[in-house]
Amino acid sequence: MTTDPDTTETAPRPGEPADEAGTEAGSPGAGSGEGTASERSEAEAELAAQRVERERIERRKAERKGPIAAGGKLSGTAADLLAAVRAVESGEKPVRRTTPGPAGGPAPAVRRAAAPEPVRRPQPVVAPPVAPSAPAEAALSAVRAVLVEGGAPESLAPRAAAALGDGAQTLLRADPWQLLRVGGVRPKQADGFARALLGAECRPDDARRARAMTVWLLEQAALAGHTALEASALEAALGRYAVPDPEAAVRDALAEGEALLFEDALETAPAASEEEDEESERPVRMLIGLERYALAEESLADGLARLINSAPQEAGSAEDWEGAAEAARGSTAELIRAVAGHGLVLHTGGEASRSEPAALLQAAHRLGVRAWAAVHSPAGRRALAERLSRPGPADDGAGAPDGRSALPDERSGLPGERSGLPRGRFGLPHDVSAEESAVVTVAGLLAGSEGPGRDVDGALDLELLIVFDAPRLDVETAALLVESLPDGARLVLSGDPGVLESAGPGRVFADLLAARACPQIASRTPDPGPIGELVSAIGIGELPQIDAPGKEVVIVPVRDAGEAVHRTVQLVADSVPRALGVPAEETQVITPGHGGAAGTRALNAALKERLNPGPGRFGGFDPGDRVAYSPAPGRTLPGRVVTADAEGLRLECSGAPVVVPKEQVARSVRHGWALTAHQAVGQQWRAVVVVLPGDAARALTRPWVYTAFGRASGHLSVVHGVEQALPRAVAEALAKPRTTRLPVLLRPQVPTA
Repeated sequence: MTTDPDTTETAPRPGEPADEAGTEAGSPGAGSGEGTASERSEAEAELAAQRVERERIERRKAERKGPIAAGGKLSGTAADLLAAVRAVESGEKPVRRTTPGPAGGPAPAVRRAAAPEPVRRPQPVVAPPVAPSAPAEAALSAVRAVLVEGGAPESLAPRAAAALGDGAQTLLRADPWQLLRVGGVRPKQADGFARALLGAECRPDDARRARAMTVWLLEQAALAGHTALEASALEAALGRYAVPDPEAAVRDALAEGEALLFEDALETAPAASEEEDEESERPVRMLIGLERYALAEESLADGLARLINSAPQEAGSAEDWEGAAEAARGSTAELIRAVAGHGLVLHTGGEASRSEPAALLQAAHRLGVRAWAAVHSPAGRRALAERLSRPGPADDGAGAPDGRSALPDERSGLPGERSGLPRGRFGLPHDVSAEESAVVTVAGLLAGSEGPGRDVDGALDLELLIVFDAPRLDVETAALLVESLPDGARLVLSGDPGVLESAGPGRVFADLLAARACPQIASRTPDPGPIGELVSAIGIGELPQIDAPGKEVVIVPVRDAGEAVHRTVQLVADSVPRALGVPAEETQVITPGHGGAAGTRALNAALKERLNPGPGRFGGFDPGDRVAYSPAPGRTLPGRVVTADAEGLRLECSGAPVVVPKEQVARSVRHGWALTAHQAVGQQWRAVVVVLPGDAARALTRPWVYTAFGRASGHLSVVHGVEQALPRAVAEALAKPRTTRLPVLLRPQVPTA
């Protein structure tokens, strides 16, 4: 396995692209699958709801005051960028929007300070989203003709028409580099397309190419998790792609409104000397970003400030909340007390700590609070609902008494009083409790297909929302959630800060933890057993020898990738079922990347041949195949192939039928016996086999190892071929930093702890 983007999950450096061929299903850049009229609505309704919400956010932004002037004493590139923006603002060229940063003074003035009690503007009622119609055949034919003329595959026509909208064929003829807006297209391919269409007029210094490359690099940065890039990093990336004048390219993109300029004050600036001019400005960081992520990050900061600065609704008296806290123990009691008095609370901990927000949900229902819990997948919803439905040990801050992990999986549960709230909703059995019926998916909640619905102002009709696996929230999803909360609502974000960050741009949970602007409750419920001990040690940078008398942790050394594949198949198909009684269907293989001799493709091929051989007559799939289905970027649903017909490939995902149209199968469905850690995050299996071939060493980081090893609830086998690279990665290789603006945007609006 090599370490290029096609074989590892390593994110690109700022400004560097992610290889589309290596983008995992369920990560940005992966295709979105569609289903039947009912199943198709999940992904399409989510996207439509997001469009409606973004339009509302943009209307709110338009009502605000103009940007704060700054940058008068800047020089070099920063001064050139500001000069370009101010020139076009004076009338030379239209700029859609810019956000300069702080003016001089002792404190950064990123935008405006929030009032102590922000007032939420009335929101329009969000109508049920309407699935977008497919492009007309005549339009597709016209796009195909242009693509063929330029030497591009005509199979790109549907995606090009969707990405470029009406008149896509005209736009491509006028500016062939717009082909870069189509997912999966690389600069070399766009350059070849442009040469075929423009002939001698195609030049490396073409301003159209420079603008398109600037936007493409910012989109690639978003795939790597950044919401913006430093101007210097963006210019360096443009230089690597043979843009002759990167500074001019950035200025032109700003002038045309393709990108936005941000001027953010540095958090720690040297104290000004007495001799310095009083009008001197604080040092700033020049960032370039795309409008969609800027709007999302600013909207998220506003919504979070509203939650933090406003008093929560009187949903349950203070005495009732205190009584609920006294009835709990350990960090669960601390969590209940924090939620009683604050609009935003962060909760951190490992897998076993999920019992605490689950207990909070039950306590809130006993107080009559309209509380809901949101997870990221139907499998997570079912697991949490089953956990809430079964009796179990009360929380005492020490985990389950039998030494097993107190996980929200199919084999564990928490006590819960039955209440009088509605039952039998959202696909759960009719006799479920109120807590069970109040578990929804994030996508379903935003789309309106699950949850409490919205009030007359367009806000979610609830008083408390608990989001599990909060590190998986990207900035756009988080903004939609927070903006949808009514005034006075309480929000709890719960998750493990040690796992891999969101597949989409932003690091919302980590940024909020670093901001220390609201209560943070750290769980004292440890993950028990040898696996829990191992994962906890990895979280602090150690890789100890673990005593595992019940073979909970097994190391399988291998010499090369071929042996790694052989031993993996042997473990899944024979050793683990025979020695531990865990069938192959409940064992998951995790490896660093898709390509290479021991990536997911090679492992899935070998596992299919052993476990479910067949000709792959349905687009490479056979009935019974385990699959990973990506209904939308950043989401992976485990499933199994049922059959196929004229409508498409029929799957069963977490008990629900799904139909993926045949034209979407190649982009949204992969075999699923082996996954990457990003695909597996947020899920657990009874047995996990982590494959670490020797040439995967450079892909390993502490968050990756922590996430992969933590997916096992009962048994962990490590197919180990990286020698000392594994302890080095755990001790030294931290997550690559993401460039985000949320901390800067929050700083002037909320108090710090």
